[in-house]
Amino acid sequence: MKRIVHIFQKVKLWLQSLSFRTGVIVLLCCIPFYILSFAQMLLPISVTAKGVLWTILFGLAKTCQYGGLTILGVEGYKRLKSKFKRKKRNDGHD
Repeated sequence: MKRIVHIFQKVKLWLQSLSFRTGVIVLLCCIPFYILSFAQMLLPISVTAKGVLWTILFGLAKTCQYGGLTILGVEGYKRLKSKFKRKKRNDGHD
């Protein structure tokens, strides 16, 4: 059990060492996976295949989401949030 915790700590440290830009890219990758996880329900395939596809695609979306947030960290998240707020203010005053 200690070994698994140690591995997760190493992965977390490695992810946090990546750049802000990488974090944003990984975070944005979750959007297509969320869309695909629900859009595949429209395919004419069996319910079992749909369930498997949904599990895989939704899992990839969550992995990208949490991985991106880990890369960004608290300060990166605040920085990203402030950029979106600044854009909204600028768009409303043009």
